[in-house]
Amino acid sequence: MVLLNIFNSSSDFFTWVGLPFLIFLARISDQSIGTLRLIFISKGFRRIAPLIGFFESLIWLLAIREILNHLDNYMCFFAYASGFATGNYIGMLLEEKISIGTVIVRIIPRHETIELLNYLRENNYGFTMVDAEGSKGKVKIIFCVIKRKDLEHFITLVKSFNPNAFYSIEDVRTVNEGIFRKNGRRGQYNLKMDTRKAK
Repeated sequence: MVLLNIFNSSSDFFTWVGLPFLIFLARISDQSIGTLRLIFISKGFRRIAPLIGFFESLIWLLAIREILNHLDNYMCFFAYASGFATGNYIGMLLEEKISIGTVIVRIIPRHETIELLNYLRENNYGFTMVDAEGSKGKVKIIFCVIKRKDLEHFITLVKSFNPNAFYSIEDVRTVNEGIFRKNGRRGQYNLKMDTRKAK
């Protein structure tokens, strides 16, 4: 009976604690989903984005309905805003975890990079290298389009061969053809051996 009274919609506990907490969770859910929806749209996933948008809108409507029904409850407003902020953060974490899509990495090595290029060839990383002119003279630029899930490993090997190399990363929406690494082991053993050679 005590538990029933605590969670009764007319009780003070539910009004000032339970309801704001539910609104907080709802905002986390819909904002996290919304962040993912925008990411899927930017990546060109046309089928999954509308489905995610449906659930995002539904959860938002449920949350805002409770806000409008309890305009005198300032805790609901605080929970709504807190859930919005937390949902954005969680959405970005989820995007990093699922690592969808492709990116282009531009690399300007600081010194000779033959060993890096050999490693990329041996491990099925496609790349294009061009000659360019920098503020301090002639440089080489390496362009490499890779799966986002391979980005961390790719940057690690770039730093191992060329610690002071300049690089930039940009999202790519659509890729036609190209050479991409297959799923599987990431060649950590080979990377260690090649790192010793570079030294």
